[in-house]
Amino acid sequence: MLFVVIGSSAGKTRDEIMAIYPRHKAFLDQFLTRGEVVGVGPFTDPGGGNMGLFRSRAAAEAFAKSDPFFLEGAVKEYQIKEWGDSMLS
Repeated sequence: MLFVVIGSSAGKTRDEIMAIYPRHKAFLDQFLTRGEVVGVGPFTDPGGGNMGLFRSRAAAEAFAKSDPFFLEGAVKEYQIKEWGDSMLS
């Protein structure tokens, strides 16, 4: 079982997001180093937001509650969903 973390855009400008990005990246790198992330990135449609795919619920929850994008208002909320990849079965 994998866990999807979906972030809803708070409507910040690109400049506002990029001002937070270095802190977000440093935070995310901790999860990458531990091998807890399968994939992560922004949505490219006009609605924005982002998504990450984590190997455990604990990692997904830790990311969602402490990500600088969330704490500093670039992400309005994070939603965590269990996801079963049928290609891995």
